[in-house]
Amino acid sequence: MSTYVGRFAPSPTGPLHAGSLVAALASWLDARAHRGRWLIRIEDVDLPRCIQGADALILQQLAQVGLTSDGPVLYQSQRHTAYQAALDTLVDRAQAYPCGCTRADITQANAALGLNKERHGDLVYPGTCRPSQGGLKGKPARAWRLLVPESGVWSWQDRRLGPQTQCLAREVGDFVIRRADGLWAYQLAVVVDDATQGISDIVRGEDLTDNTPRQQWLQQCLGIQTPRYLHTPLVLGPNGEKLSKQNGATPLDLTDPLAALHTAGQALGLQIQARTVSEWLQAATQAWPWRN
Repeated sequence: MSTYVGRFAPSPTGPLHAGSLVAALASWLDARAHRGRWLIRIEDVDLPRCIQGADALILQQLAQVGLTSDGPVLYQSQRHTAYQAALDTLVDRAQAYPCGCTRADITQANAALGLNKERHGDLVYPGTCRPSQGGLKGKPARAWRLLVPESGVWSWQDRRLGPQTQCLAREVGDFVIRRADGLWAYQLAVVVDDATQGISDIVRGEDLTDNTPRQQWLQQCLGIQTPRYLHTPLVLGPNGEKLSKQNGATPLDLTDPLAALHTAGQALGLQIQARTVSEWLQAATQAWPWRN
């Protein structure tokens, strides 16, 4: 597949840990197994959470295990113009609208409707500021939201998990694409950047499966081609939750890069014996189970 383009998109909030190496390795192996290109994007759109120098450290860590970008590294912090153009397009098409609700407002509105709507810590938006509901009603605009279909189930196919469904209206609601603090929301940034980089296949952790319908709906609204998706198994922390910096993940130990690759490969079901990093990566590419 000469048109295959994959990517790894870490946030520079600290060094890579075991879970992020699994995600990076999976995306790299899938690209190599399909004879495609693999790109790195630094997702530093949320600048207050970013740590100075973490991007350089991440790139160094990836290089130590033989994973280097096949093109220039893209930084979200330099992409304001592209995100604004996408928002302007959505506004012009009456697909995005300003919202004046605080989190407390949303909680109160859901309670008044007899609903207790929350998924993964995010409140499901009840549509209070929708144009069809009267808009801001005198409140100052805080964020921008994308209209989602009022009914129907979104269906899509994951290369590992199989058929997936989600009702955007019931399970998510109109979601934020520009935040109240003026920063660009992850959902908008990732969709615009994937289109800019020509990403054909997205390989990432299973915890992001829930985000896919929102991103596919955004792609449709912007007239962007939808990539294929493959969500990989997660590395779990001692408490059984996804390993993350917030969940006590320690920085990746690269004293022995080959050992680090071996451990990451085991999380992906790969049992590879090799003497060098390059030999390991070559053998793992040949053994990659999701070649279709």
